Amino acid sequence: MIPQMTPELTVLALALLLQGVQFALMAIPANRELGVGYTTSPRDRDPSRQMSARTGRLQRALGNHFEALTLFAPAALIIAVTGQSTPLTAACAWAYLGARVLYVPAYAFGWAPWRSLIFAIGFFATMLMALAALI
Repeated sequence: MIPQMTPELTVLALALLLQGVQFALMAIPANRELGVGYTTSPRDRDPSRQMSARTGRLQRALGNHFEALTLFAPAALIIAVTGQSTPLTAACAWAYLGARVLYVPAYAFGWAPWRSLIFAIGFFATMLMALAALI
């Protein structure tokens, strides 16, 4: 019998796919703007051209999601491995994913202060999951 994935692990898999989409959203314009010669080089020097503001924001949003995943992934794994999945932890996981999806356009289009609020929702949802695992 194949075990069912918890909602938290489903969200983790979707968050990984989101990371791939974010990479493509950043890499395609970055290659156009910086040139393939630079992006395929060892990058020992600064680029001769700069990325646009939006592509730079997409790059920072991608990096931010890598950082957020380092917090969310252990929380989701702890919940799943210890069998502590509840409606609360599932809701927190989905809130994290929803916030990360909204974070991409919020960062790309400079939605201030909404970008920070969206980030906070995902961060606090992750922390609540970790706290729920300890209670």
